[in-house]
Amino acid sequence: MAHSDLPEPPAESPASEQLELIRTELRRAKARPKPKPMAEGLPVARVVVDKGLSHLDQYFDYAVPARLDEAAQPGVRVRVRFGGRVVKGQGRREGGRLVDGFIVERLAASDFAGPLAPLAQVLSPERVLSPELLRLCRAVADRYAGTLADVLQLAVPPKHNKPESEPVAETPTGAASAITAPEPGGWARYVDGPSFVRALADGESPRAVWSALPGPGWPDELARVVAATLVSGRGALVVLPDGRAVARLDAALDALLGPGRHVALTAELGAEERYRRWLAVSRGTVRAVVGTRAAMFAPVTDLGLVAIWDDGDSSHSEPHAPQPQARDVLLLRAAEAGAAALVGGFAVTVEAAQLLRTGWARPLAAVREEVRRAAPLVRTVGDHDQAGDGAALAARLPSLAWRVARDALAQGPVLVQVPRRGYVPRLACARCREQARCAHCAGPLEAPDASGPLLCTWCGRPEADWHCRECGSFRLRAQVFGARRTADELGRAFPAVPVRTSGRDGVLATVPDTPALVVATPGAEPVAEGGYAAALLLDAWVLLGRPDLRAGEEALRRWLGASALVRGAAEGGTVAIVAEPSLRPVQALVRWDPAGHAATELAERAELGFPPVSRMAAVSGAPAAVRDLLDLARLPEGTDLLGPVSVPVARGEDRVDRMLLRVAPGRGAALATALKAAQAARLARGKSEPVRVRIDPPDIG
Repeated sequence: MAHSDLPEPPAESPASEQLELIRTELRRAKARPKPKPMAEGLPVARVVVDKGLSHLDQYFDYAVPARLDEAAQPGVRVRVRFGGRVVKGQGRREGGRLVDGFIVERLAASDFAGPLAPLAQVLSPERVLSPELLRLCRAVADRYAGTLADVLQLAVPPKHNKPESEPVAETPTGAASAITAPEPGGWARYVDGPSFVRALADGESPRAVWSALPGPGWPDELARVVAATLVSGRGALVVLPDGRAVARLDAALDALLGPGRHVALTAELGAEERYRRWLAVSRGTVRAVVGTRAAMFAPVTDLGLVAIWDDGDSSHSEPHAPQPQARDVLLLRAAEAGAAALVGGFAVTVEAAQLLRTGWARPLAAVREEVRRAAPLVRTVGDHDQAGDGAALAARLPSLAWRVARDALAQGPVLVQVPRRGYVPRLACARCREQARCAHCAGPLEAPDASGPLLCTWCGRPEADWHCRECGSFRLRAQVFGARRTADELGRAFPAVPVRTSGRDGVLATVPDTPALVVATPGAEPVAEGGYAAALLLDAWVLLGRPDLRAGEEALRRWLGASALVRGAAEGGTVAIVAEPSLRPVQALVRWDPAGHAATELAERAELGFPPVSRMAAVSGAPAAVRDLLDLARLPEGTDLLGPVSVPVARGEDRVDRMLLRVAPGRGAALATALKAAQAARLARGKSEPVRVRIDPPDIG
């Protein structure tokens, strides 16, 4: 240090004090950290930090130390100091705390005028965040009014050292050149099935909504479209609702392609093994992926096909913020990569019908003769049929259903689907069973007080003079009709037959082809070897009576899923459903016409302005916080505000209100942007009351 930089000692200070002052300043200068050398080529790293707050949803620039120049590449995990202040000229930050993040790019200069803090650490040289995955996560965050950090937590699994340290495996013998184009197989039963498979093998990108035929053939059919995509030198990604479905497709792919040519990603694998397989996909070693919901972000190289099975299943909706739906994410990927898309299942959702209506996708279905050959015979038992049925009143099982089960047990197992308890019946017309809806916003009505007026669960307005718009009746009903059976009661009705259960206490994957009663809740039905001889669908009103916009669609999807496990009508397979035969979902089951039911539902939603024709968001939180958010939001012109209504909460918890916001088609992006900006403004102003925002919530009721 130059002597001119030292302070002048007081004139009256003795020489010893002057010398001590000089020594102190020299010690301080020696102890002061010297600026660390920075990288020369691209000295700035742009980082997305793991801070899921709306007002921090941006990139931050950091200086790259020379020692980290080689390792600090775009896509790697890093640790940076966030918060505090930068000490000018010393290349260090005081205060703040270390947080994880990803480098998104390296720059020659920063547009930030102040000094940059250096990267603290490169956690791994593995490039886990590719540019394609970053663009997808950004698009999902914008679509669902979320933050990039939240989506990255869903898309990139946690780091594990052991899989990263293992040598990179060579491309297996399942390379495109070693795979032969598959035969159509079961796709020959569909009108455009063979041409769809052939187009994938030729490198084309067809888009289809697949109405799958009942029976056990769908895993093999999905495996064939994956194989056809691999033949073209591209990758394939299939998302399924649960581990049992993944296991069936996994086995079909092993049988068709051989082992080592695809990976399955499920939570049951454990964090380390799942990360090992994810790395194999990220490194391009494997190009075919099947898995559950989280696999929708799998970084497949040269993506050529995205497919989803049973897209209406609630398991496809991510419960963590910003709660994306797997179907929407896969369609975003298909549009971004120019890949083929296949939305399939026994049922057809309204969203899939919207894809057909707009021409974005083509239908992939069988002719009616093929459907009748594959589907079981469906018989209905309504309230009128049970009125004089002494057996139904005494045993709570209609005589027709009892006879179907008795005759089928001589041929094999019988499936009994019993809905879960706890659903709240909806209010419906006593004459035609049409759901009671608000005259102002068409939301469902409820009766909080038996002596008071009806209230809308959406906009909260009272409905004093309700009458049915379908038949003109003024009478309402809220009872759940139909026979109710439990496993114990069925055991007493058929004392010589074993009873198996599959549900909350344990889900069976398969059952043998021997006489037995298999009682299962919706979605937990095991597969029977050779198919079930019959199925009984009990308590249908429990599914239909839920206060949910999707009640009819969901009920039909559950019934189709169970009925598809039954042998075809030509083999004697029969399904007995205890429900009013005139109801639209019941008629769709009898005819096995899920596409027609979805098209009708879509037409009605278009008339009422419901999703997917419109875009809707739900805003929930403390009443004052909801009002504050909406006051700050610059909502698109023409936004409909429905509510607020009080959301049921546990005893002792504070009140929670919910507002529904509805916009016209094409304004969804503006709505999401406005709500996200309002959330950021609240946080920036120090507002701590949480407000939950959900775009197109699946449980609109």
